[in-house]
Amino acid sequence: MEIDSGGGNEKREKTLLASLLLSLWAPLATGIAVLMSSSITQLADFIRRSMELLVLFLSWIVFRNLTGKRGVSQESKRKWERIVNLSVAGVLGISGLIMFLLAFLRSQSVKPEGNVLLGLTIAILGLMVNFWFWRRYRSFVSREYNPIIDAQRQLYLAKIFVDICVVLALGTVAFMTSHPVTAYVDVSGSMAVAVYLLWSSARALRMEKRKLDLLVRK
Repeated sequence: MEIDSGGGNEKREKTLLASLLLSLWAPLATGIAVLMSSSITQLADFIRRSMELLVLFLSWIVFRNLTGKRGVSQESKRKWERIVNLSVAGVLGISGLIMFLLAFLRSQSVKPEGNVLLGLTIAILGLMVNFWFWRRYRSFVSREYNPIIDAQRQLYLAKIFVDICVVLALGTVAFMTSHPVTAYVDVSGSMAVAVYLLWSSARALRMEKRKLDLLVRK
């Protein structure tokens, strides 16, 4: 990981901290929304946001330590960068499996009911915030590549896709509550998100394996 002379890394660290702080409210707000309805999409979204919060904290603390200390060996940097990247891939994969399992187990027995408007509002706001952070991280990577920042770019791209699926699913539940297709849309939304998260996880793992292979060859 290349370390610049100050301003660049300071902006990156502040962006990581901002994304962490803004993510603190998401599990709580989504958890309240889950209690107000029986939407499988909202339950899966709550689990996803909680796990993402943990990996955001790890990313911020590792980036802060690596850029704030002098004399850190390249081997140590690569080790911690690999831990962060694998953590991101792990969160994507585990979240995808949980969402798929919940959707599969409850697809035959759950009919969405209750008020999903709070969850829909949270998902729309989350989509806008995540899009801003994705553009921010993409801008950082385009100017100077950094493995931890690039992992955040990939994570936020996945978050955007997830939020779009959640908004579509909850929007259908909110405005077509009595329609028979609503339950299927809710479950289908979770399954679509699960498939994308699993694909994103596999892609991130392949990229990390490719980097490791290149280091071994050197």
